[in-house]
Amino acid sequence: MRSKFFAAAAVFIGVVALSACEAQQEQVEVEQEPAEGPTALYDLSPESNAQFLAENAEKEGVIVRPSGLQYRVINAGNGDPLSSPEDMATVSYSGSLIDGTVFDETDPGETVKFPADGLIAGWVEALSLMKEGDRWELVVPSELGYGAFGIGGFIPPNQTLVFEMELVEVGPPEPANRR
Repeated sequence: MRSKFFAAAAVFIGVVALSACEAQQEQVEVEQEPAEGPTALYDLSPESNAQFLAENAEKEGVIVRPSGLQYRVINAGNGDPLSSPEDMATVSYSGSLIDGTVFDETDPGETVKFPADGLIAGWVEALSLMKEGDRWELVVPSELGYGAFGIGGFIPPNQTLVFEMELVEVGPPEPANRR
């Protein structure tokens, strides 16, 4: 009798555990679905990345830097620029792949603070051009992002990155960041 009780309990616990795993797996799949709209036209192939960069460069208001960084000013701020690459940049942002998959973002109303020179090359370049209050759309070619390595599980290798970024505040370097 006692062994039947333990066997039934073990089966019940196993069913509950499997159900929880399935629910969690479904949630991950939903989060990874590409967005609908214009970016849904692109997959993550090298050809699609090249096509996306070429088409974006032709859009009205897009500025293409010699490095390949592309940006469009959504809102021009009137605050201070960074005075040094070591300055602290407080930003809000959303980052996605060209298929619309969001890989990182700040929570609404939240910001993060970084030393401006400790980021991917595309962000370092963009921040050197921005002023407090600027909100830009950045299109960062792979070589100015995470390149051939990507970031396992989040950003595949050789991907163009699309950010909407606002430079909320510029501050002096923190003592640990001063050189």
